[in-house]
Amino acid sequence: MDTLHTLAASYYAHARSVLLQPFTAESRLFYLYIITSLLFAWVLWHRARAANRATEPFLRFLFPTRVWSNPSAWLDVRYFFFHALLGNFALLGVSLATTVFVFQLLTGFNGLEDIHNATVIDGWQGMTLAVGFMIVSFVVSDFTAFFLHYLQHKIPLLWQFHKVHHSAEVMHPLSNFREHPIDELAYHTGIGATYGLVVALSVLTIGYVPDIPLILGVPIFVFLFNVAGYSLRHSHIWLRWPGRWSMIFPSPAHHQVHHSSHPDHLDKNFAFFFPIWDVIFGCYIMPDDNRDVKYGVTEKDRGHELNSCVRLYALPFRDAWRLLTRKRPKAPAPDPATPG
Repeated sequence: MDTLHTLAASYYAHARSVLLQPFTAESRLFYLYIITSLLFAWVLWHRARAANRATEPFLRFLFPTRVWSNPSAWLDVRYFFFHALLGNFALLGVSLATTVFVFQLLTGFNGLEDIHNATVIDGWQGMTLAVGFMIVSFVVSDFTAFFLHYLQHKIPLLWQFHKVHHSAEVMHPLSNFREHPIDELAYHTGIGATYGLVVALSVLTIGYVPDIPLILGVPIFVFLFNVAGYSLRHSHIWLRWPGRWSMIFPSPAHHQVHHSSHPDHLDKNFAFFFPIWDVIFGCYIMPDDNRDVKYGVTEKDRGHELNSCVRLYALPFRDAWRLLTRKRPKAPAPDPATPG
């Protein structure tokens, strides 16, 4: 009975946090991130009006009929609550558990609580260590996410689950949450493991884990990323940074191209925070405009089947099973008349 009561209390707290996301800085839907994205959108609309490239009012620019008349847009709204209240709750704590496991494995400590009483370095040396730890942990975590993302596209079994995220035919900010639980499990465990490695190395070298500089309780890099038009990444509004800046700083256009099913855009722009990973590994592309950007998966992935919340969860398992059990063609028997 106590276990059920604890589970019910945990679920209530989780459901409440889902509904309060617009007021939580850790959430991608935090109102400040939405406001800054709206400001970027207004500037783009205003410039388009001044250049006679747009005639619709601002609200129609934000909510065009071509987006909201598509059933895919409303599926994302339903799936946001379906997945947030089910899948995300089931995955709660996976990342932290993985971090703790790797930390314990490398240090021999019982848990992260063992470092709470460590001697902390103060002054400018301490600040330098904190900034250095922030940069290292952020770079390592982002490269891990980039590499996992790359594998999700290149390994057919993983793609069966990742294609859920790419199946949206139109996009708006809630499309960001069209993710399969198996997809998120890969990110939670992978990033949790590499962060545990960084934490362990920090403890083994300097004796403690520095506090990362925060803004509103959010790591400063994440906060800056979110206020730089993050909500436009999953939208119809094209915003790219000029010239080579798009290779250094993540723009909404960078991710929109990644979602495009145009042949030139397939398997490009895997990076989340640092597009330089794409540049280094030869998978970066940035067109001048979005005329060729068309959202959705290619025909062979049967995106039209992923048309309900239950199907978004269930069909990837079916497709993965079919892939695993697919009979491979037998090699032709050797011709007995052929010597050797």
